[in-house]
Amino acid sequence: MIGIIGGSGLDDPDILKDSEDIEIETEYGKVNLKKGKIENVEVLLLARHGKKHEVPPTQVNFRANIMALKDCDFILSTTAVGSLREEIGRGDLVILDQFIDFTRHRKVSFFEDFKEGAKHTAMADPFSEKLRKLLIKSCKELDIKNHEKGTVVTIEGPRFSTRAESEMFRSWGADVINMSVAPECILANELEVPYAAIAMSTDFDSWKKDEKDVTWDEILEVFNKNVDKVKNLLVKVIPKIGGS
Repeated sequence: MIGIIGGSGLDDPDILKDSEDIEIETEYGKVNLKKGKIENVEVLLLARHGKKHEVPPTQVNFRANIMALKDCDFILSTTAVGSLREEIGRGDLVILDQFIDFTRHRKVSFFEDFKEGAKHTAMADPFSEKLRKLLIKSCKELDIKNHEKGTVVTIEGPRFSTRAESEMFRSWGADVINMSVAPECILANELEVPYAAIAMSTDFDSWKKDEKDVTWDEILEVFNKNVDKVKNLLVKVIPKIGGS
């Protein structure tokens, strides 16, 4: 079974067949999901911010979400991101390979005590290389413009960056920015569930002075114009993952 986490603009996609709403109880809380199939592969779909996008980034119950997907063989995440690089344009997909966690108020680990021994999860390469390669291959087959690597910096939100912050993130080597990959990716790694993220660039954050300041309406407009790229990529790649 494959878990899909739908982000901004992909909270309730219509790509599932024979779907049904289910609820999973975890020690961190209840999680509502859709269960169905994509190309005969069983899928669990989770709307990160709720079906109506009612949950702000910091208030997302990341631990409950990932725990609800712990029995999945793989997790694919989708996310809207702001570009920190001239070459990453609006509508481009980025197959992330690194993250920088700049959050401050989130539960970032399942390991709250070391009563049963110390737990320090390796995180040098946090995104599954196997999944990344399949995503890149599928992008090429669909002729979707993509960037095969990218470092995302996750900020707390819900506000956008100041210009100074945006320039700082660029100087750190970040390529895109969002509000969700951390601690989502961290928690998946702690449970040893292979995780990969499909990031869609929707704006240029705050660093680009010849662009209008980023707005939520702009992000949704760009994402909605390009959302079929993400849907088509999921439909293309999931049979490959499910058969691997």
